[in-house]
Parts: sequence; structure tokens; C-alpha cells
Amino acid sequence: MDHGFGNWPTIHALRNPSRPAFIDAATGHVSTWVEFEERTNRLADALTARGVSPGDRVGLLTLNSVAMMEIYFAVAKLGAISVPINARLTASEVNYILRDSGASFVFESSVLSGVMDEAIGGTSIRERVVVPTDADSGVPSTYEQLLRTGQPHRVERDVGADAVCVIMYTSGTTGQPKGAMLTHHNFLWNAINALGFGEGLSREDITISAAPLFHIGALGVHTMPLAFIAGCSIIMESFAPGAWLDLAENYRITKAFNVPVMWAAIANDPGLASRDLSALTFAVAGGAPCPLVVIKALQSAGMQFTEGFGMTETAPVAACLQPEDVIDHAGSIGRPVNHMDFRLVDGDDQPVGVDEVGELTVRGPSVFVGYWNRPEESAHALRGGWFHTGDMARVDADGFYTLVDRKNDMIISGGENVYPIETEQVLYEHPDVVEVAVIGVPDDAWGELVTAVVVISDGANVDAEDLIAWTRARLAAFKVPKRVEFVEQLPRNATGKILKRELRHNLGGVSGYVSR
Repeated sequence: MDHGFGNWPTIHALRNPSRPAFIDAATGHVSTWVEFEERTNRLADALTARGVSPGDRVGLLTLNSVAMMEIYFAVAKLGAISVPINARLTASEVNYILRDSGASFVFESSVLSGVMDEAIGGTSIRERVVVPTDADSGVPSTYEQLLRTGQPHRVERDVGADAVCVIMYTSGTTGQPKGAMLTHHNFLWNAINALGFGEGLSREDITISAAPLFHIGALGVHTMPLAFIAGCSIIMESFAPGAWLDLAENYRITKAFNVPVMWAAIANDPGLASRDLSALTFAVAGGAPCPLVVIKALQSAGMQFTEGFGMTETAPVAACLQPEDVIDHAGSIGRPVNHMDFRLVDGDDQPVGVDEVGELTVRGPSVFVGYWNRPEESAHALRGGWFHTGDMARVDADGFYTLVDRKNDMIISGGENVYPIETEQVLYEHPDVVEVAVIGVPDDAWGELVTAVVVISDGANVDAEDLIAWTRARLAAFKVPKRVEFVEQLPRNATGKILKRELRHNLGGVSGYVSR
């Protein structure tokens, strides 16, 4: 029996056959649940004929599209594992993920084929399929050719609820990304948790999936939960505030998720005031704290706006502020969702008291099962039956949690996770860099601005633009510093450790990373 999320379209094709499942924002094409079921059946059959078996890893270097969602569901029907890859990564970064995951088959958007050409060396990829983009409308693609080779009837596989279905890579503290293993069970319980946001979800709901679907936020906050409940998602290939507002008004969307930088662009769009967004009953931000000025602007436009908190490892819904709490508890991540337990612990994993700072640990059925091929890191992260998030937080007497710092110094910029060590390692390769510390500085537009604090060698003739260009040539754009500060020396404690908290305070005016 299929206990995976690949069976959801099969159920909806029977119960809700003519209802819309996904809408292509560019063409307006509506995929009903019965059409989506047939196409995912065809794709699953075609992949089987090409040797994709249960447990095999299938890469997705793709931009947002209805086809991307078809791939997720078809791979799930096979009991295979999707490996979504951030489309903003460089070829060397893509290569690492393909090699680490052992992916044997990959789907790639046509505009990313050049990256894949460079990334393919030394991997186990035996077949590539090109997925068309908006610019390729009407042009024959290998993706559609592949679908035509498959049979439309459902062939049910024995897929366990606890089987891994998605490996989603998240940056690692050692400088290399690590693959969080998510199960069908995780996605099911995440959908159940999402039902407790605001007034909940129903099959009548419609959303816009505009944030990248290779991230857990766009995939897990509304897109997958609505697929669970037979709702509808409009898929945008790329976000633009004016186009987003057009879709929101024309389709009368009822639910919306965006990262703060996207909400800020919507709030600042000159056409916002004239839009009819009366159908939008619930809007949520995630990925970083959303500035209060943005929240208030969106509320003034009639949105019932709030914030959520989650991680790739929690699939992602972990906590939320309900709409009535978003102003009075600004800065808080809210309370845990229904099927998630939180606990704050000290360095010995012992609970701390109310208003004391401790590491946030969580447990629940949507928590991942470990990191791909990293048993020691998995055991450490999941010790004692709790996932140790690396976030430092405190909880008040009313149960509202507030993040105060990050144990591992991770930066969240524009909804992207940036681990400083990756950028620091690249900067250290520059011949004129003696020392460097990369931190996040609060920024109204980006949440946090990736900032490099650098000590250069005596007599060096290097400026900020030189170092920015150096990193841009070697890393994905979101990991490149947007600001460089030169200092004579970095602050250190008695043991020689760089005091990043002091740097954040000096450059950003706050002691922790969370700021409004």
C-alpha cells in the first residue's frame, strides 16, 4: 500500500477530480486533480522504465513550475527520493550535492543547463531531462517527450510512511551543505500542523507559490498542505511584486506565504492601495523576522498577517504567531504548533527556566530523521529524542518563544540560509586577507545583510568591491557579502575566539541577530 504523499493526487482524482490542483501563473493553464494524477502516473511509469527504483535519488535543479510539483509527486509514487537543489548555486556547489546524494537522474530547467554541464563531472548522473521555463512556451522539451512514454494508469508501490522521500540540503557549519532526510510521515504531519494556522485550510483555499520550491518554506507552508487537503496553488516561476498582486487580485487568493524581503516589495509596490485583496484571509512570513513597518503596511491593506517559524529539519512548520498576537508579541516566533514540543536547555541538555536563555530543542512527528550519510552528526543533532536546533531562545510565562541568537552564527538573508564559514573560507583564499569574520547585520529589506569584517595585510591595495567580486566569482550570489568593513584587528576573548556578538553590536547596534 502507498502510505506516501504520492498517493494524495490519487485520492483527490477520485474525490475531487475537476477541482484545480495547480495553475501555471504564466499561461493560466489549470491542472485539475484528475489531470495531475494522470501526468504524475505517466512520469512515474516513464522513470521506472529508465531504471529509477525505490530509494534512488532524483535531482531537481529547477525553477518553480507545475512540472516541478509533478516531479515531486511522481518520484514519491515510486518510493524514490527527490533532491531539490538551490537554483542559485554555482556549478561546484551543485556538483557537491549531486555527488553527496548519489543522484542518478536529474531534471533541470533549460536556463540552468549550462550550470549542469559544468556540474555533471564525477557524479552518478546517467540521464538528464530538460524542463521548459516560461521563456520556452510552445517549444518541445525532453520533459514532455518523457511523459508521453509513460502509461496513465496508476501502478501502486509499497511505500512506507517512514520512508525518506526528500533530501533537502541545508548549509553546514563545516562549510559543506548536509542533506536533511524528510519522510512521507514528516510531510503528512507538517500538513496537519499547518491546519492550525489562523482559521486553518480547506479545499476552497488558493495560494500563490512564488518563493523557490527548492526551499522547504515555499514547499511546506502552503503548497504541500494545500495538496493534502485538495486546495490549489498558483505557481510563479519567479517573484515580482506587481505580477504577484495581479495574480492575488485576479484569482482572489485566500492564503499566502512569502519571505520578508518579498513581503517588503509587495508593501512598497505603488499599486498595493488600489488592489482588492479582500479574499486574502491569511498571510504569513517566514525565514526571518519581518519588519514591523512591513507588517503594519500589509495589515492596512486588509491582510490578516502573521509570522511562522520553522526549519528544513522540521518540514518546516514548528511555531507560529496567531494573527491576534502579531503586534503585541512582535519579535516572538510565537508558540509551538499542535504536534510539536519545545524545550530550552543549557550546555548539559538540562531544561532552563522561564525568561532564561537556552538552546531550542524540538520534537514531533514532522521532525526529520537525520542527515544523509552523516550518522554522527545525526545522532548528535537528535540526541535524547529531541532535535537540537542550534537556536538560542527564551520563553516567557505565557509560552511565547523569542530567538535571541544563533549558536552556529547562521545568517538569514532574503530567506536564504548563509553559514559564515563558507564565505569566510573563500575570503581567506584571497592573498591580501589576513583575518575575516562574516556576520549578519540587521537590514529592513533583507532581514540580515551578509557583512564581512576583514583585516588585510600591510600595504595591500584592496577595497570592498575587490573582495565582493572575489567571492561572487566563487559562491552563490546570496552568500556574497553586500557590505565589507576593514578593521585593524578582530575582537577576541581570552581563548582567542572571535567575538562575533561584539561585531554585530558594533555594526548593527544590537547584541543578537534578531532585530526589528
